[in-house]
Amino acid sequence: MGILLFLEQLLNGLQLGTMLFLMASGLTLVFGIMNFVNLAHGSLYMMGAYFAATLFQLTGSLLLASAGAFVGVLILGMALEAIILRGFYHRDHLDQVLATFGLILFFNELVRMIWGPQAYFLALPEMLNGSIELIPGAPYPVYRLLIILIGVAVGAFLYMLITHSRLGMLIRAGASNRGMIESLGVNIRILFTLVFGLGAALAGLAGTLAGPLLAVQVGMGDGVLITTLVVIVIGGIGSVRGAFLAALLVGLVDTFGRMLLPASLAEMSIYILMAAILWRRPQGLFPAHG
Repeated sequence: MGILLFLEQLLNGLQLGTMLFLMASGLTLVFGIMNFVNLAHGSLYMMGAYFAATLFQLTGSLLLASAGAFVGVLILGMALEAIILRGFYHRDHLDQVLATFGLILFFNELVRMIWGPQAYFLALPEMLNGSIELIPGAPYPVYRLLIILIGVAVGAFLYMLITHSRLGMLIRAGASNRGMIESLGVNIRILFTLVFGLGAALAGLAGTLAGPLLAVQVGMGDGVLITTLVVIVIGGIGSVRGAFLAALLVGLVDTFGRMLLPASLAEMSIYILMAAILWRRPQGLFPAHG
């Protein structure tokens, strides 16, 4: 493998990793902080892509479509939590799995009814459709580089939000002792609705960014959900820092595995990585609690 090819694949792995982090950060907030298993997270990723595709057809602007999709999935996630999922917080994880699996089927059928079975594609604007030579002799697509920058920016935002803000303090306290937070006058229901909405919006953002790279189609979030679960298990349940590092590791292993290993073994590479890490650290790389 030449040095230029290695560096190009390294960037591809980072791009995949940051995309996975956008999905994993939202899911780890909901799972780690609210102790809620949300299998419908991939459906929110799909809804973000469809919202963006629709708004792009109406406005012709990828920026407006992305912003509208982010807000749309934020509202959808908050409504979903308040109307349906709130009643499952005090039930066991099996009930949560069954309820959110039902939502996967619901959203897939809803998309078929509204948008039809055909796939949609988001076209990149001219300024994002070119390449830039970060490495001499190896041009890299501007849009993929933008995804890396957005992922890093979201990671920095979540770090500041959770560790250096009053809202983050309340979120961490609510995760540790809900009863104590409620006794201090904090409306835990509104707090958890905001957390769930933020997690949903991050999934929608990931779907929006994936739109120009992949076909926007029914069930597009089902496969990425499995990889996202691998990321949060490796990183440690509830740890945004762990999700970020694990997402980069998974992205790099998957990218180089598909290039260097036989196809059958490449498909298993991220699961081998997960098994190896859990063998040494069963709680994940950076567990949020203890």
